[in-house]
Amino acid sequence: MAEAKRMVHCVKLGKELEGLSEVPFNHPVGQRIYESVSKEAWRMWVEHQKMIMNEYRLNLGTREAQEFLLKQMEAYFFGEGVNLPPDYKPE
Repeated sequence: MAEAKRMVHCVKLGKELEGLSEVPFNHPVGQRIYESVSKEAWRMWVEHQKMIMNEYRLNLGTREAQEFLLKQMEAYFFGEGVNLPPDYKPE
């Protein structure tokens, strides 16, 4: 028997959607995302995150890059949104 899907009111998309099946990473922001971000919005973030990592040439081995990405993630889901890198040109 299939498990019931966990539904959340998605803060990014503004409607009831299927939630993530687990906390995406061990941090208070990860818990907040688990509680109020849908799978669909999380997939959108993952794509956006790839662009940020490439455009800013982030080395996630550094604390600075991790903190920068975390701030971008918070703004994307819970803040005013994110600004695209100044030189970014969509493909």
